[in-house]
Formats: sequence, C-alpha cells, structure tokens
Amino acid sequence: MCDICLNFRQRICVGNSPLTYDNTCKYVAENYPADFARWLLASDTSDIEVLKTELNLEPIRADSLTFLQISNQILHLEFQTSPKSTPPLDFRMLDYYTRLKRQYWCDIEQVLIFLQATSSKIVFNTQYVDRKTRHEYRVIRLWEEDPTPLLANPALLPLATLARTDSPQDLLEQVAAAVDMIEERDERQNISACVQVLAGLRFPKNLVRQLFREEIMQESVIYQDILQKGLQQGEERGKKQEALELIVRQLTRRFGAIEAEVQQQIRTLSITQLEELAEALLDFSNPSDLVNYLVNISPPQLNPED
Repeated sequence: MCDICLNFRQRICVGNSPLTYDNTCKYVAENYPADFARWLLASDTSDIEVLKTELNLEPIRADSLTFLQISNQILHLEFQTSPKSTPPLDFRMLDYYTRLKRQYWCDIEQVLIFLQATSSKIVFNTQYVDRKTRHEYRVIRLWEEDPTPLLANPALLPLATLARTDSPQDLLEQVAAAVDMIEERDERQNISACVQVLAGLRFPKNLVRQLFREEIMQESVIYQDILQKGLQQGEERGKKQEALELIVRQLTRRFGAIEAEVQQQIRTLSITQLEELAEALLDFSNPSDLVNYLVNISPPQLNPED
C-alpha cells in the first residue's frame, strides 16, 4: 500500500434534500468511513478521524457530500437521488473542486454516486467542458453496480438495495437476511433503518414492511435523527421564506416590480446574506443599487435544489 493511503481523515459536509435519503447517506458515511474507503479506493485502514466541517464559501447544496482526506489527497464523495440540479451537476463538481483546491491545496478525487435509476443523459456525463476548461470526475450508477461487495459489508447494505439485479425482490430479501445477521443490536437497528429508507427509492412500502419490522426502524438513531433534522430544517426553510417575502415586499414598495432575474439572485442568498441585504437596502436610492449590491457579493452563491 502506498504512503498516501495510510492516513485517513474524513471531512463531511452534507446538504438536506431530500431529507431522508440525505440523512441516511450522511449517517453511513460518518459512521463507517473506513468501509466506504475500502469500497471506493480498495484501501484498508482504520486510522480515520471524522470531522464535520463546511467549505468557507457556503452555502453549497447537494443530497449528500462527504470529503475524505487521505494524507495529501481528498476524496470528494457525493450522493445524488436526482440528476436535476441548479446549477448543473457537472459545473457543481468543478465548483466544489476549485473550492476544495483553494482551501486545502492538495490532490482531489471526486466520485458522484447516483442512487436512483434513470435514463437521463446527465448520469452518463463524467466531465465539465466549457471552451478551454475541462474537468473530469468519476461517476457511479448504483443500479449498474455488482451487489456482491455491498452485501458483504453491513455498512454498505443500504446501498445494496439499489444495486444491479434481475430479481429486485430477491435482492431485497438478501439484504434483509444480511441485516438479521448483524450481531450488535444497536448497529442492526440503525443499518435496518438506513436500508428501509434507501429501499424506498426502488421498492413499494408494503414489500419493505413485510421484510423489515417497523418498530426496529423507529428505535434506531438514524430514524430519530431524520425526525429531528426534519424539524430543524423545516424551521430554517420557514425563516428563510419569511425573510425573502419581507425583502421582496420592501423592495417592491420602494422601487416597484423587481425583475425576475434579480428575484432569483435574491433567492440564492443564505439567511445571513438576506439579513445583511435587509439592512443594506435602507441605503438604496434606485434599483441599480440593488443590482450592484448583488453583483458585489463574492463569491457568487449556488442555488439550492428544489
């Protein structure tokens, strides 16, 4: 094994849409980073420090982002349930790359994992191309992946439900059997909950309920985390919506109708930036002051996914 693979650190930054799939990927990535490193990098190590951090240029948004630091290299792992994104995923991967490079200045390996089967051309794209700019990244489409290595690792059982198979129900039954074989009770509960959440992307609820006991899921840490995060994120979305509505009303009252493009720029702002705008607009004399203010917010912010 090369020296670069001996020292792992995980830097994790996770978005929140859709909530259940996001928190599930977040949970398994945070609690089983060595298993993900073994699967994706064919590297075996237990020297992993889990850190929760954010890029300085937040907000950025995705279903689930995970950063693994391997000595002088960072593995950027991203889970996506849908290929639809604003801005497009290929540009977002470039944007993440430049942010990571600027902050850590080391080699960066990027892996984009699509969870749900789709025929969209986006999931087959592995690079961003724009005139003289070309940026490549790795793509995994779970529905094309061999389920064998996923079934062999308890941490990857949630992903196994979405892997390649000619008989989806048989695959789900294999996953259920593997979950039952987990000896430690708490781990079995939590992995079972994660399996049930991600299985919902592929299987009807009644089939999942037949194979897994609902009470086990409700007792798990991840289930409680989903409920708690749902409440917190619902509150945050409510606060941002209130701030947006207030600012748009104030601007409309002062300057009349606001152009749709300008309103869209305002919607991309974080709550903190909206609060700053609410103070700044008191000094605006005309609509151009607003436009100039938005232009001078540096760096430009990424739009959250709907």
